[in-house]
Amino acid sequence: MNIKIINKSDNALPAYESEHAAGMDLCAFVAETVLLQPMQRQLIPTGLFIELPVGHEAQIRPRSGLALKHGITVLNSPGTVDADYRGEIKVLLINMGTEVFEIKNGERIAQMIISQHATAEFALVETLTESNRGAGGYGSTGK
Repeated sequence: MNIKIINKSDNALPAYESEHAAGMDLCAFVAETVLLQPMQRQLIPTGLFIELPVGHEAQIRPRSGLALKHGITVLNSPGTVDADYRGEIKVLLINMGTEVFEIKNGERIAQMIISQHATAEFALVETLTESNRGAGGYGSTGK
């Protein structure tokens, strides 16, 4: 699949880092180092603009290494870039760690996964088909 992309940053285009990777790393595009304090959230620009095919989305997800080592995650995970959005991709990061985290230009801050999705239509009804689970909610299927 080909995706149109504009890169206004000085970073390389997102790319798969291994043969079977699902996500492509996104890099920060910042003029100065960003100091993300513990429990602080900030929108970090990437300098990237994309045009997705209809029926597809880009999901913005945390990088597992940053989450494990520093407590850095994507606050609205996964963030969604819709096919009709033409603005800059920005990543909403939060520092859940205990130390200040430095975000420098070019640093890999998140990953992006391109995914196909269905478009649903609702059919208003009075009852739903019964199932074994029924209305059992959180924790109803096990420990």
